[in-house]
Amino acid sequence: MRPFTYTGAKNTEEALRAANSNTNAHYLGGGTNLIDLMKEDVERPDELIDVAGLDYKKVTPNENGGLTLGGMLNNSETANHREVRTKYPLLSMAMLSAATAQLRNMATNGGNLLQRTRCPYFYETSMPCNKREPGTGCGALKGMNALHAVFGWSDKCVAVHPSDMCVALAAIGAKVEVQKQDGSSRMIEFNDFHRLPGDDPENDTNLMPGELITAIHLSESTFSDHYYYLKIRERASYAFALVSVAAGLQIKGGVITKAGLAMGGIAHKPWKLIDAENYLSGKIPNQANFEAAAELTMNEAKPLEDNKYKVEMGKKAIVRALTQAYERKA
Repeated sequence: MRPFTYTGAKNTEEALRAANSNTNAHYLGGGTNLIDLMKEDVERPDELIDVAGLDYKKVTPNENGGLTLGGMLNNSETANHREVRTKYPLLSMAMLSAATAQLRNMATNGGNLLQRTRCPYFYETSMPCNKREPGTGCGALKGMNALHAVFGWSDKCVAVHPSDMCVALAAIGAKVEVQKQDGSSRMIEFNDFHRLPGDDPENDTNLMPGELITAIHLSESTFSDHYYYLKIRERASYAFALVSVAAGLQIKGGVITKAGLAMGGIAHKPWKLIDAENYLSGKIPNQANFEAAAELTMNEAKPLEDNKYKVEMGKKAIVRALTQAYERKA
């Protein structure tokens, strides 16, 4: 690990001021991903600004009838919070499927949004990776790409986003509040927060330099009755998803009035299934309609040499998640 300076920010203004004075500084929350990357010499900040102690550690009602999740609250406290479990069980279910209890106790909500890919070419500094070192090429494009993207990739990067929490947030809808360097704040629609790789895959999000995530705003609960988070992985626990599906259904009078769908493990960002959501609206919740939604989604996939299995796996995962969401009631 390379030498770095540690700054313990006492308040938001101090954190923003430190970030504004050093373009090679990183905010430090739980450090569950950042510190690993520093050990592997992938991330090389010369200053860490500790923001874990800032006062963004509550779950509170918001003016939209939903909840606001503090950016520095850890994942365990969020997932197990009574209001989250009751009103947003899909989010709780997804968060509790991630990592280990020890990691969830450390990882912050804001940090979860900023997780970097687990692509082995990204972690191995002797291999080419445009995300780690722009212009060197994408080792996975023609290499070992069984775990990589089938949607939204470019010839610069075929990596996938690793978060489970973010897949659920994409399905239910959210806004991310960030503090800007001038002290003002702005809201980012969740589907606009993460980026596709395009020509600059080194940029995972649409955050501006020095911006600090302070909260995640959830709108009024919609999928508290019919929901399911399906995570398919190579081993039963402590593994990232090959394919995951977050499914929420609002059903009235035997008809789907609203659907929330997103997938993980298939793109550079949480992949919201907008066409499938629109298709299911007004439909009867049955096998045929679930299969049609799955076909509609996965027919647009562009698999690589080694991950063609994700197309069929994705179809079956969507149908299973929707079926479980329909049959499950909180």
